[in-house]
Amino acid sequence: MVGVSTAIILDTRRALTDGTYPIKLRITHQRKQKYFPTDFSLSETDFAKTKTDNPRGKAKELQIAFQAIEQQAIKVIKKLSIFTIEAFEKHYLNTAAKDDVFSAFDHSIACLTKEEQVGTAGTYENASISLLAFINKQPLTSNKGLTKKEAKARREALLKKRKPLLFSTITPDFLKEYERWMLAGGKSLTTISIYVRALRTLFNESIAAGDVHQDLYPFGKRKYQVPAGRNVKKALPLAEIEKIFVYEPRHDSEAQARDLWLFSYLCNGINIKDIARLKYRQIQKGSIIFIRAKTERTTRQNLKPIIVILTPEVEQIIKKWGNKPIYPEAYVFPILKEGLTPEKELAVVKQATKTINKYIKRIGATIGIEGNISTYTARHSYATVLKRAGVSTAFISESLGHGTERTTQNYLDSFEDEVKREFTSYLTAFKSK
Repeated sequence: MVGVSTAIILDTRRALTDGTYPIKLRITHQRKQKYFPTDFSLSETDFAKTKTDNPRGKAKELQIAFQAIEQQAIKVIKKLSIFTIEAFEKHYLNTAAKDDVFSAFDHSIACLTKEEQVGTAGTYENASISLLAFINKQPLTSNKGLTKKEAKARREALLKKRKPLLFSTITPDFLKEYERWMLAGGKSLTTISIYVRALRTLFNESIAAGDVHQDLYPFGKRKYQVPAGRNVKKALPLAEIEKIFVYEPRHDSEAQARDLWLFSYLCNGINIKDIARLKYRQIQKGSIIFIRAKTERTTRQNLKPIIVILTPEVEQIIKKWGNKPIYPEAYVFPILKEGLTPEKELAVVKQATKTINKYIKRIGATIGIEGNISTYTARHSYATVLKRAGVSTAFISESLGHGTERTTQNYLDSFEDEVKREFTSYLTAFKSK
């Protein structure tokens, strides 16, 4: 528009406490100027680097971010039939809200909750709170040991400090620093991967909607690469699984936890949520057929039912612990009840998982199994035992309900230590001659 100009400037009128100066968007109209703040501040030297024809590294990232801010302003100006500073400010601030990471998180959390994906919604909320603590330079603390009331109060206190976080602020350097902060706070690469992948999803959605420019995308080769977050998942060898089979439980709670753990192991590594959701109508002609709750909403176009062979051991567990009377729509196991909200269902499944883990750890300690045992161990043991028996990765992938064989590789545990020692001994086999 004639008579209106935009510029990204370094406001050197007053230095910040760290010696840098704020970066601002300047709008000029009829010799009047209005300055709008950004999330950036730089020294005069670093700002000058962003103004060169061929900046590199961080200066290049900042140049792209500054250009995106200016382009956003120009887009608003073009939409105004009559330009005034006041009209621009109103529309620019409304448009800027679409560039706010926290607003994007709020929107996704609301949508996920509406779609009853409360677990994923909780993950997005935790990722949002983590980023908020990071940009406010808050110590990374856990809610472990806090009551629900205390955890809620801590979250609300942090939310009071919330200010917009523009997508343009999320550069590769920002993400690398966030990763270092998370690691320093004791968080695992798996947690970092989960949180950053949530942020990456928001980036992709905002770019697809036209709210964020593609050039701002900070992920990928030569940018920030999301950590694989692969943990060493300890699977049990058959000898130790046999000990769990023959163990004599001391009471019903221990017996039920042991049997549900074995049910998971015997039924394709089925997780506790899917065990809880099983209904008798899914038991058909010597098989159990189910679709993983984890994938039923995310892969609706290509749902893959998992077929479990109904072995005598599995039938015995159902007969012992299954709900009575038996009818098609009844849950197989007494974990869930009809009519629960998604939030309540999630809480019940978490409690059931916690109870099984508590007793299976005690059993493991009693029968001399070293290391941590949990419901995840059952799933990993199922996959690993089949691998060591020579079963193809393709079959294991299908039976676990994975979309790709690459995902399955994360479940295939390394060989037992005894096997490693045997293989390593080959390196010095000449000594025995």
